[in-house]
Amino acid sequence: MKTKKIKTRLSLEEVVHELLVHLKEDPSREGLLKTPERVAKSLHYLTKGYADNIKTIVNGALFTEDYKEMVIVKDIDFVSMCEHHMLPFYGKVHVAYIPNGKIIGLSKIPRIVDMYARRLQVQERMTRQIADALMEILNPDGVAVVVEGRHMCMMIRGVEKQHSSATTSTMLGVFQENIKTRTEFLTLISNKLG
Repeated sequence: MKTKKIKTRLSLEEVVHELLVHLKEDPSREGLLKTPERVAKSLHYLTKGYADNIKTIVNGALFTEDYKEMVIVKDIDFVSMCEHHMLPFYGKVHVAYIPNGKIIGLSKIPRIVDMYARRLQVQERMTRQIADALMEILNPDGVAVVVEGRHMCMMIRGVEKQHSSATTSTMLGVFQENIKTRTEFLTLISNKLG
């Protein structure tokens, strides 16, 4: 009778320890002793968006309001992890919506951005996820999201272009249908205060 070999799952700390060995490093070296623990904590933090829940984030901060003009929250800082190389990408997110009877607490928009950014991501998907979430939560007349990102996978490896950036956008509802509304949004996010 064959005995089944039971494969136990390694902890994240053990995986990082093995990674150090594969990189020809000595995990028992003083500077690396706590590295597996630190890297594990860092990765858990950088991917905590998987554990977040949109309903918990919004937490009832939807309000009935007869406001029909554009609401913009711009220059929202984000940091995410490229799912292709597990290297960071970072930048700014600009979000707008046109209410249809409901508004959302302004601080909830950056929290929604963080929920999607704190995952293994591609910028294109993240842009769309933010827009889709706001459309679903608010049922507004439209949502627009523009993401400007700098990708470490392009900056420190591969093509090594330190000053390049990527811009993605998702326009839904009136932002997609009405060029004047889209142009107003793009103009407003390009203007600086003061």
